[in-house]
Amino acid sequence: MRYLSTRGGEPVSAAQAIVRGISPSGGLYVPESYPSVAPAPKADAAYVDTALRVMRGYLPGTDDAQLREMLTSAYSSFDAPEVTPVVKLSESEHILELWHGPTMAFKDVALQMLPYLMRDSLQQTGETKRVYILVATSGDTGKAALEGFKDVDGTRVLVFYPYGCVSEAQRLQMVTQEGANVDVCAVHGNFDDAQTGVKQIFASKEIASQLADKGWRLSSANSINFGRLLPQIVYYFTSYETLLARGEIQPGERVNFCVPTGNFGDILAGEYARRMGLPVNKLICASNRNNVLTDFFEHGVYDDNRPFYQSMSCSIDILISSNLERLLFELANRNDATVREWMGALKEKGMYALPKSALDELSKTFAAGWCTEEDTLETIQRIFQQTGYLMDPHTAVAQCVYERYVKETGDNTKTVLLSTANPYKFASDVLGAFETAGTDDFANVERLFALSGMKIPAGISGLSGKTERHLDVCELSEMPNRVLKPI
Repeated sequence: MRYLSTRGGEPVSAAQAIVRGISPSGGLYVPESYPSVAPAPKADAAYVDTALRVMRGYLPGTDDAQLREMLTSAYSSFDAPEVTPVVKLSESEHILELWHGPTMAFKDVALQMLPYLMRDSLQQTGETKRVYILVATSGDTGKAALEGFKDVDGTRVLVFYPYGCVSEAQRLQMVTQEGANVDVCAVHGNFDDAQTGVKQIFASKEIASQLADKGWRLSSANSINFGRLLPQIVYYFTSYETLLARGEIQPGERVNFCVPTGNFGDILAGEYARRMGLPVNKLICASNRNNVLTDFFEHGVYDDNRPFYQSMSCSIDILISSNLERLLFELANRNDATVREWMGALKEKGMYALPKSALDELSKTFAAGWCTEEDTLETIQRIFQQTGYLMDPHTAVAQCVYERYVKETGDNTKTVLLSTANPYKFASDVLGAFETAGTDDFANVERLFALSGMKIPAGISGLSGKTERHLDVCELSEMPNRVLKPI
């Protein structure tokens, strides 16, 4: 298995793709083919067993015994034996809970595994430089990366997050992070600004040279790194196998997946699962008011020339969805020149348009919708009152979009809805669905517990009183210097 860049260049090994994160041409690495994997026929496989079957074809340089050991270690910190449990909400809808890892967000599934993949890849490539991992986060990736790479030898992590644009729990999780090799800095701007700044740093030969002189090379823990994306494919298979085991579906029966979507990595993992053979009917892309992806899937035009809105579902407050480039590569029949043309138009004009044939191809698999803040709050309250299930704002966005999709299409296919965060990470916003929340976030946590009875995770209750260690704030123009400063 080799890896190709969406913008051209020489193919590389899996290990090289993971260590580099992004290609020299600025493109994202994609596998040269998709291994064929069938859901477990007995439908009773453990998470690690399924992960091994799904991931081994992408990692030819890693033997099965080693990969199994890595997987076992990565997921030992999750508080659910299933790792990503499935909860039945109705006869047609099931919730895939992705937030049982140490930071209570779906990013843990990938970022508890990525350090093991990175170390293995460094050994395979013979890389002698230390790895400087640069991260832009809309809230969850940052803490998950910090936790995953904390005190990992030969690495350093710097996380940029948009100042004032994450929940208080998300902020505290990052700024209180311990570890000798971790660093956090807020930036004035939104997530798109931070992500663009990180991409520019990756593209800078001058910064690369300065880092190399000091024995470092850059890599990424964002989903632009295929090593981040790969573990996310697994839970599409495990959720399907869970439904098989429970008799909710029959072998070969197609299901829908509805995904709250920002940077397009989580839902892209579902598309890769489909290409590997998972019986997927529709992938439903759910957005908040930052609905650039909804317009894209409906009209075939990607246009980020629009206002940016800060919402309670802040992790999907994104207008430039980086991983969409990987899907474009497939739509262009893997023609990197076409991708370069589209990405060039996006950079210069803030938009590009697909030919009708590509849009028609998209519509075979993808659907999309969006909802307002009011819709999100109404959904949280209504679903809890009807079922007793408490959703975070991102999960509620997906729920709202899913319900509208069913109403508009009449498609009653069994659906798995991806729940991406524990509600307590957004306690003040969730509480606001039921009553007026106060200004004290920890008091709101206690009030939400009294109202819902849902257990408060230790990762939330333990934040109170922790020392804030990382208080830097910088301008976007200062990001390159902030990268170089610690070394």
